[in-house]
Amino acid sequence: MQANKKVIVIGAGLGGISAAISLRQAGYEVELLEKNERIGGKLNVLRAEGFTFDLGPSILTLPHILARLFERSGREMRDYITLRPVRPHWRCFFEDGTVVDLVPEPAAMAEQARRVKEPPENVERFLEYSGRLFDLIHEGYFEQGLDNWRDFARHYGLWKFLRFDLFRSMHQAVAAHFRTSYFRDIFDFFIKYVGSSALRAPAFMNCLPTIQFRYDLWYVDGGLYRIAEALQRLMQELGIRIQCGVEVIRITRNGSRVTGVVTAEGAFHPADIVVSNMEVVPAHAELLGEDRTVVASLERRLEPACSGLVIDVGLDCQYPQLAHHNFFFSKDQKAHFAEVFERYELPSDPTLYVVAASRTDPTVAPPGCDCLKILPHIPYIREDRPWGPQDYEALKDRVLSKLERMGLKDLRRHIVYEHVLTPPDIRRLYHSHRGSIYGVVSDRWRNLAFKAPKQSRRYPNLFFVGGSVNPGGGVPMVLLCGQNVAKQVMAWDRS
Repeated sequence: MQANKKVIVIGAGLGGISAAISLRQAGYEVELLEKNERIGGKLNVLRAEGFTFDLGPSILTLPHILARLFERSGREMRDYITLRPVRPHWRCFFEDGTVVDLVPEPAAMAEQARRVKEPPENVERFLEYSGRLFDLIHEGYFEQGLDNWRDFARHYGLWKFLRFDLFRSMHQAVAAHFRTSYFRDIFDFFIKYVGSSALRAPAFMNCLPTIQFRYDLWYVDGGLYRIAEALQRLMQELGIRIQCGVEVIRITRNGSRVTGVVTAEGAFHPADIVVSNMEVVPAHAELLGEDRTVVASLERRLEPACSGLVIDVGLDCQYPQLAHHNFFFSKDQKAHFAEVFERYELPSDPTLYVVAASRTDPTVAPPGCDCLKILPHIPYIREDRPWGPQDYEALKDRVLSKLERMGLKDLRRHIVYEHVLTPPDIRRLYHSHRGSIYGVVSDRWRNLAFKAPKQSRRYPNLFFVGGSVNPGGGVPMVLLCGQNVAKQVMAWDRS
């Protein structure tokens, strides 16, 4: 590796930022180009009328992956951001009035289980099973950056690979461990982290609860956008050139190599290596201009994960029954999964994720007020489902009616500020494929939860990072992806 080699990173989402920092730590000259006016990608923020909303991620898990970026630069993360654990992790509301808190302390979690007649030993046994899956996936797929079946066969061998619980869906494994519908619904919905269906995701996705129960769930004082601000400061200290408001419209090529990028202003930026934080399918269609056959092949393998209707409301009151993170469950969650992920319909009775960050951080709302982020999962943009603004407005009304029915009395009367993002908004803001929030769906029949590889097969000096790339979506995973992309760049550069 030559220290003066130039890398251009397209897009300043967390994956692109992580790759930029990791490559700069290795001695590369790095330039980061971002089309929006601030960095962060889907890690975005809205501040209005005294309210602060995390528009994208609102949960931080596996903070040690983020901390590596600082430590490998000779810094301490605590000098940039302040983390605090969240209690309870989740508060779960059901249509019959039942409320269950998820907490990492075993005795307290056992008491929550007893309240709804779920034997505590079922929870303990399930978390042991989850932990075994996590340890297996972590040491290879996560940390070694495995990308394909050859990597898996070489790393794990047949015997270890069979331990992935390959012959069940996530839901089948959950249902085998729990007696009550409450705990089946709760642990099925850990699939929310990757925007997929527990009915179709492979059972090894049950590693997700361990991420939360073993490593805790965290909030960043001031909101999660503070992570982006901290990483921007770190990049500036490392000498990474960051240009916001600069949209890349083309990756240039010469034979089997990419040579740089062209911006919307017509400027050419040469590069020895290009890392794209734009999702893989739109990058091939829009930046590389690949023909329809190539793009269609990618779309078949890399179906988008779900999108969402992101509803942010500022209230002139507070609802004391809410915790920081809340879930209002569908009466029939299996039907909800089928609606969204199999029939691709706007849900009639969605499970709702509701964030009330002021429970942990009062600074995000004026005194006596509250700000809520409300998120139902909905299908990504499809040509056979030409939904318009009126369809999303009708869904928003169903969502608010459900919350009022389930205890947030007169919610609409207390809204003093409102902001809504629809799938077309998400696609426009982040160039996400069909407005997906979480990258590529995790589906045992379509891709066995594999995402795209990190290195282009056609252009060996072109690399990809982000939620559409292994290991997938979510804050820690895209940060890890960026670190693994840097390792892969260095390995290729040495070869």
